[in-house]
Amino acid sequence: MTRPLLTLCVLALSLLPIAGAAAKPPRAEAPAISPQRLSDDVRTLASDGFAGRAPGTAGEDKTIDWLVGRLKAIGLKPGGPDGTWTQPVPLVRTQLGSGTITAAGTAAGTGQSLTLTQKRDIYLSTVRAADQVRIASSSLVFVGYGVTAPERGWDDFKDADLKGKVAVFLINDPDFEAKAGEPVAGRFGGRRMTYYGRWTYKFEEAARRGAIAALIVHDTPGAGYGWSTVTAPGGENYDVAGAPNRVALQGWLEGDAANRLFAAAGLDLAAQRVKARSAEFRPVELGIALSADLPVTHEALMSRNVLARIDGKKRASEVVMFGAHWDAYGQGAPDAQGRTVRPGANDDALGVAGMLEVARAFKRGKAPDRSVVFAFWTAEERGLLGSETYATRPVYRAVDTVANITLDILQTGGPARDVMLVGQGQNSLEDDLAAAAARQGRRVTPEALPERGLFYRADHFPLAKRGVPTLLFMAISGAPDLAKGGRTAGQAWLDGYMRCYHQTCDAWSEALDFGSAAQDVTLAYRVGRDLATSTRWPQWRQDSEFRQTRAKDGR
Repeated sequence: MTRPLLTLCVLALSLLPIAGAAAKPPRAEAPAISPQRLSDDVRTLASDGFAGRAPGTAGEDKTIDWLVGRLKAIGLKPGGPDGTWTQPVPLVRTQLGSGTITAAGTAAGTGQSLTLTQKRDIYLSTVRAADQVRIASSSLVFVGYGVTAPERGWDDFKDADLKGKVAVFLINDPDFEAKAGEPVAGRFGGRRMTYYGRWTYKFEEAARRGAIAALIVHDTPGAGYGWSTVTAPGGENYDVAGAPNRVALQGWLEGDAANRLFAAAGLDLAAQRVKARSAEFRPVELGIALSADLPVTHEALMSRNVLARIDGKKRASEVVMFGAHWDAYGQGAPDAQGRTVRPGANDDALGVAGMLEVARAFKRGKAPDRSVVFAFWTAEERGLLGSETYATRPVYRAVDTVANITLDILQTGGPARDVMLVGQGQNSLEDDLAAAAARQGRRVTPEALPERGLFYRADHFPLAKRGVPTLLFMAISGAPDLAKGGRTAGQAWLDGYMRCYHQTCDAWSEALDFGSAAQDVTLAYRVGRDLATSTRWPQWRQDSEFRQTRAKDGR
C-alpha cells in the first residue's frame, strides 16, 4: 500500500458491522494456512540480505530468484508472457540531489524571500530523466482542491492558464472539511474519498494543464499519513519508462511552511481552505515565484512482475487472480539504531507469504474449474507501477478475469472478531467475504475512515479501473476488534504499526501474531476457492464508478 498514516478517531471504537448482531469470538478451526510458514517466509524476505527489496537492485534479483524457487517447489506453472515466470516492467529511477529552493515575492511592493529546505519545509522529487531540474521564478497559483468533475458540476480551474507555472493544491476532496449545511457537503460522497482526492490525480491534472511543477499542502487528516511518510523516499522516485506528460517537479509543502508561504502572499491559508469549498472558487495567483536548481541522477532499469498459475480443469480461460507486491522501500538514512534497511515485513512481505500459502492450499485440494493466477507486483511503493503495467499489457484479459483478491498489510495484533472491508458498496465480493467470515465466527466491519481513499492506493486498483471486481485485505483501514481487549487493543496495535509504516522498524519480530494474519489469509483463500470452483461472476454495485466498464465487456 502506498502511504496512508491513519489517525483513527474515537468513533472507530463504535463502528457498526455490516450486518447482524455482535459476532461470537473466533472459534478454533484447522486452517489450511500455516502461521509458522507465514512467519518463516516473512523473516526471510525482511532480512537484511534482501536489502529492502527495492526495484532494480540486487535486492530485486534475490527476491525474484527466491519467489520463483518457492513457486516451483509448490508446483505452480509459469504464468507470465510466453510461458515465463516474469513480466518485464521498464522503469526510470530518479534521485533528486541537494540544491537551492526559494520562494520570492513578485507583487509590487513585496520582496520577501523564503528559503525552503528539502524534507523540512518542502518535499520534492521528479520522474523526468534529466540531469538537472531548473525552475526560474515560476509563479505559484493556488488551485484549491484542483478538481475538474463535470458530472458533479465542479471546476476549480475556471480556464486558468497554468502553463509554466507551479500549481498549489489542497489534499483530498472539496467536501472533506465541509461542515453540515455547507452547499458542498456530500457533493463528493461525504467523507469517502474519491479519486479526485488522491495526490496522483492532482499531479496528473497539473501536467495536463501545462504546469511546470505541482505542490500539495500537507495535512495529516487529509492525507491520511504524517510528514515522515511523505519524506520517506528521500528524493527518490520511479515511473514507467516513456510515460508522457509529467511535471518537472512534484511534491508537498509541509503545513507550517505552507502557512508561512501564504502569509508572505498576504493570504490566510485557513480562509483560503474555506473559499476552496465553494463551486465559485477561482484560482489565486499568490504573487510569489518558485525557483529551484537541483541535480538529478537517473537510470533506466528493468524490473519484473512475477506471475504463476494453476490451470483450471473446466474453464481454463477464466481467471481468479490473487495479488501482492514484493517490493519495499530499500535502504535509506540510518535510524537512531543505525539501521538503514526498510524491510517491509508487513508491507508487503506478509502479503507475499500469504499468497504462497494460498497457492499451497490450492495445490493440496482438488484442481479448480477456473484457472488461478498469482501475481507478485513490483513498484507498488512507487505508485502501483507494476500492476499498472500489467493492466496496460495484460497477460490475461480483464474480460476473462473473474476477480482480483489483493493482500497488502495484514493484521498481526491477535485473533479478531472482525475483518476490515475497504471500499464498502463497490461490488458483490463483500458478500462473499461476509459469508467466509461467518464461517470463522467473525463479522465484516467497514473501514474506519473511508476518506483516506485506501481503495485507490493498492495494486488491485489498476485492475478495478479495467472493470475487474476486486477485494482488498488491508489491515490499516481500521482498528480490529481483537478477541483480547476489543477495539481498544486493536487501536493500540494499529497505532504501533503505523509508527513503523515505511520505516526501518517494519521488521520481522517474534511479537508478531501470524495466527491472526492466517485468519485473514484463510478468508482470501476461501473467497477465491469458491469463485474458482463456480460459474459465478462477481458484480459491481449499481452506483460504482467501475460498473460501466465491466458492463461494456458483457459481464
